[in-house]
Amino acid sequence: MKLPSLERWLSRSRVPGRLLTLAGLILRLPLRPFRHQNAPPKTILVLHHLLLGDTVMLAGLLSKLRQRYPNSAIHMAAPTASVALFSARPYDVEVHPFNPRQVSTLLGLFRLWRPDLVIIPAENRYSLLAAALGARHIVAFEGDSPAWKNWLIDELRSYPKAPMAWPDMATLLVDGPPPPAFASNDWPQPAFRPYARPAKPYCVLHLGASSPLRLWSPNRWKEIADWLHDQGYGVIWSTGPGEDKLVTTCDPAADYPSLAGQLDLCQLWDLLTNAALVVSPDTGVAHLAKACGTPSVTLFGPGSAEIYGPGEFWKNHPYRFVSIPDFPCRDGRMLFERTSVSWVRHCAKPPSECPSARCMHALTSDMVRTAINSLLSQLKH
Repeated sequence: MKLPSLERWLSRSRVPGRLLTLAGLILRLPLRPFRHQNAPPKTILVLHHLLLGDTVMLAGLLSKLRQRYPNSAIHMAAPTASVALFSARPYDVEVHPFNPRQVSTLLGLFRLWRPDLVIIPAENRYSLLAAALGARHIVAFEGDSPAWKNWLIDELRSYPKAPMAWPDMATLLVDGPPPPAFASNDWPQPAFRPYARPAKPYCVLHLGASSPLRLWSPNRWKEIADWLHDQGYGVIWSTGPGEDKLVTTCDPAADYPSLAGQLDLCQLWDLLTNAALVVSPDTGVAHLAKACGTPSVTLFGPGSAEIYGPGEFWKNHPYRFVSIPDFPCRDGRMLFERTSVSWVRHCAKPPSECPSARCMHALTSDMVRTAINSLLSQLKH
C-alpha cells in the first residue's frame, strides 16, 4: 500500500482508535476491582457520537447533570461538527470533538484522565472507550446488542415503559427530579462569522434531511413558499452541505433566495434565531430551532413525533408537527437502530424498500399550512 493511500486509510479507519482503546483496556482492566468512585463525582463525561439533532436534544441531560452536580466539571464528547454550537458553554459544559475514525480526538479524551462518572446515552459499545479512559462508574441504558457492548457498564438502566420523548428519556440516566423546562438563555448563542443575513421578517424552509425518505415533495415546498410570500414573509431556502440541488428542483426559477449549504452551524444558528418561522423535515435543523427558540413546524414521515418531539423539557417551545398517526408501515421498534423498545413506532426501512417515501407523500400542503396558521395565531395572542 502506497504511503498516500495508507494515510487516507488511516484517516478513515476505526482501527487506530480501536488499538488505542485496546491499549487503554489492557492497562485499566486489571485495576477495575480497585476503583473508588468520588461522591459527588468531580469529573463527569457524557460520551456519544450521535447526529446533530440527537446531540442538541441532550440539553435536558446536561441541564439535569448541572442541577444535580453544581460543582462538578462536566464534559461531553460529541461529533466534531457539533462542537462549535457549545462554544458558549451551555450549562457550563465543556464539549470535546469525538470521531472514532480520528485518533487525535480519542487522544483528547484520554487527557480527561479517569472520569468519576461516564454516561453513555446511546451506542453502548463506547463503554469500552470509557473503561479505557479509567472511568470509575459507567451508566447507560440496557438492551443494546450484541451483549458484549454491555459487559463493562456498571449500571444499566431501563427505558421507560410508556412513550416518552428522547429529550426527557435521556435524563433518566441521572437520579433526581426532572430538569426545569428549557429557557432560551440556558444556551447562549455561539459566536459566528459574518454572513449575508436576510432582511426580516423571513421564514426558513429547510429542505434537506439525513435520509431521502424524509424529503418532502418539491411541488409542495414551492406551494408553501408562495403562500408564505403572499402572507408578507420573505422565504429563505436552506439545506445541508451538498444538497443544493434540492433547491433548484423546488424553485427552478430562483424566485426566492437560497443559503443552501453555504452556512456553518453557528451561522445557521443565527439565521434560525432571527427567523419568524422554521419549517423542516424531522432532521437536525428542526431540533436546532428549539435551542434557538424559533417557532417551528416539523414534518414527520418515517420518524416518530412522539419520540423526537419537544417532550417536557422543550414544552415551552412554540412548535407544531405534521404527521399521519399510526401510518401502517411505521412499525419499527428499534431505538437508535440498536435497542428494541416495545412502545417505539417508527420506520427504519432503507430507501431501496420504499423508494416513494409514502409517509412523507401523505403529508399535504394543506396540512402544513394548517399547522403554520395554528402556530402563528398562537404567537399573536
